[in-house]
Amino acid sequence: MQSHHLIIGGQRSGKSRHAERLGLRWLAQSDAHSVTVLATAVASDDEMRERIARHRADRPQGFDTAEAPVHLGAALRAAAEPGRLLIVDCLSLWLANALMPMHAPDHVPSPVSMATAQAVWSDLRMDLLSALKEELASPVLLVSNEIGCGVIPMGAEVRHFVDELGRLNQDVAQACAQITLMAAGQAFTRDVEVWA
Repeated sequence: MQSHHLIIGGQRSGKSRHAERLGLRWLAQSDAHSVTVLATAVASDDEMRERIARHRADRPQGFDTAEAPVHLGAALRAAAEPGRLLIVDCLSLWLANALMPMHAPDHVPSPVSMATAQAVWSDLRMDLLSALKEELASPVLLVSNEIGCGVIPMGAEVRHFVDELGRLNQDVAQACAQITLMAAGQAFTRDVEVWA
C-alpha cells in the first residue's frame, strides 16, 4: 500500500487548506523535502481565473505548482521523486475537464459527444489509478469533493458527473493508506481498509 492520502469534503470544507497544512508538516521534517501542487483547474471564465489566482496567492511559500488539467497520471509520474510530496488539487475539477469541458484551451480535449467524452475519461481515469498503484517515488495527497450527499440532480449530465466522481473517489480511496473527511474545517482521518 502506498502512503497516499485522499482528502474529501464539500465545497469550502477546508480540503485544500488541510492539504497545505500537511504539506507544511512535510517540509518541516527535512531540508531535503519539497512540495509540488498539481493544479487541475482551467481558467475558463473570470470567476475561475479569480479563484485560481486566490489559490495561488494563498499557497504557502516553498510550494511549487505544475498544471495538470488533463493527463494527471502522467503528471504524477513526471513530478514524483524522493523527498517530494505531491498534492493533487483537485480531482473534481479534473473530472469536469474530461467530461464537461467549457471554453477549454487547446491542451484540454473538447469531445464532440458524450460517448467520446466517456472514452477519453475512461482512459484518463485508468491511467491515474495505475499511477497511484505504481511504486511512485513520492507520496500523494489527493483533494476531491464529496458531492453525493445532497438531492439527486435533475439533469442527466449532472447525474452522470456525480456518479463518476463517486466511483472515482471510491477507487482512489482504495489506492490510499489514509482518507480524511473534511467538515466545517475539521479533519476526520482514518486508515483505509481494503476489502479482499
